[in-house]
This record gives sequence, C-alpha cells and structure tokens, in this order.
Amino acid sequence: VQLQASGGGLVQAGGSLRLSCAASGKLVGVRSMNWYRQVSGEQRERVAQITPGGLINYADSVKGRFTISRDSAKNTINLQMNSLKPEDTAVYYCNAVAVVGAYWGPGTLVTVSS
Repeated sequence: VQLQASGGGLVQAGGSLRLSCAASGKLVGVRSMNWYRQVSGEQRERVAQITPGGLINYADSVKGRFTISRDSAKNTINLQMNSLKPEDTAVYYCNAVAVVGAYWGPGTLVTVSS
C-alpha cells in the first residue's frame, strides 16, 4: 500500500489550502492516520491525527486553523488549512500507523508567503 499526498502549493498568508492523502490499497489494522510536516534541517512534526474511532488531535501550533477529516469510502484523509502563516511553510506528509507498521508517502510542499 502506498500513500500519496496532494494539494500543496503557494499561498499568501491568511489563505487556505486543502491537502488530500489517498491510499493505493486497503489499509488493514490502522491505528491512526496522521499529517506531519517538516522544515529542512528540522525534525518532522505531527500536526494532526485521526483514529478509526474518530478521535482527533492537533499540534498546538495549528489548533483552530487546521481540520483533519477522513472519507472512508474513498480511503482518503484530508487536511483543511486555514489562516495560513509563513511558519506553516513545510513539506507535508501523510502517514498511517497500522498493526504491521507505519506507511509514509512522498510529501507535498506548502509555501506560505508573507
């Protein structure tokens, strides 16, 4: 199974973007689906998490601005990002944590200009 994130791009501060993550196959034994981001030279940071039971967690830095959601029928998760700030600029990665291990996909670049 492969994950593919899409929807990144260039946006002005205060704008919005919507990221999507699609799985190429059925994910079995998923414990959580997550969005991470990474700035070059820094550690990867988890920004949002959703569990099969619907529990959701956000990093403090994005609370109130980002919304994670899932579409089980389409096997996708989304990240709606509003009120974007220049410090949100990063490569965003989709991740799935399953019983058998973790899945990652190639990231999508989000650039927020001031």
